[in-house]
Amino acid sequence: MSPHAGYDVIDLVNLSLYPVLLGSGKQVFGDGTVPTALRLVESVTYPNGMLQLAYDTAGTPTYGQKGSPGPTSE
Repeated sequence: MSPHAGYDVIDLVNLSLYPVLLGSGKQVFGDGTVPTALRLVESVTYPNGMLQLAYDTAGTPTYGQKGSPGPTSE
């Protein structure tokens, strides 16, 4: 990731995701990266499983529970 990430000068993040598990690898976001919310604005899926994702920055992130709520019993 760019060393400029902590200076509020990035407004679009393009991310290519390849369907390969390596077990280790290069860290995408370095130490000291300022948490920033992202909003998906475009996604393309290729036949080989690769994803091309584009995100706009969306300000300060809010934190909550991941995923949807579990089933309810009535």
